[in-house]
Amino acid sequence: MHLETFSPPTDAGFPWCDCPQCLYAPLLSTVLWFPERVVVPNRKEYPWYHRSYNRVPTIDQCYTDDPVCFFEANEQWIRDRQVDREIVNILRQRWRDCAFYEGVDAPVKCVELQKISEDAETNFFIKYGDLSAYANVKDCYMKQKHRMLWERRHGPVGTGMKTEQ
Repeated sequence: MHLETFSPPTDAGFPWCDCPQCLYAPLLSTVLWFPERVVVPNRKEYPWYHRSYNRVPTIDQCYTDDPVCFFEANEQWIRDRQVDREIVNILRQRWRDCAFYEGVDAPVKCVELQKISEDAETNFFIKYGDLSAYANVKDCYMKQKHRMLWERRHGPVGTGMKTEQ
């Protein structure tokens, strides 16, 4: 807000001053001067609210005798799991908020949010489900490998087993 665009109220209710501008202008110019001249010019442009990490090689790109690469891949996997968990929580909360807001109309109006939330939960379970609290990136990679082998032999999980032809 600039001083030039500010217009004081026409009837300020001050009997001793016919012009409220004489009271507003000095105060407002002082209040606006500091942010415009000091705060904004010294503010760094930083579009993210969290620390940004560079991506590291995944576990399948690490050599078997490289513990540093394994550690970095494990830390990256932990961060990814936390981000995925928060995404699922946010989507679930949006669905719950919609259901709370819409009330009895929620089964009709919140169907899309419910589907998105359930799909996110399903995908999260496919990737991280049935892993212990102490699981690491290697456990998750082995789970993915076993799932891919199962799907190659028997078809997608949840569709029943292939019949021999």
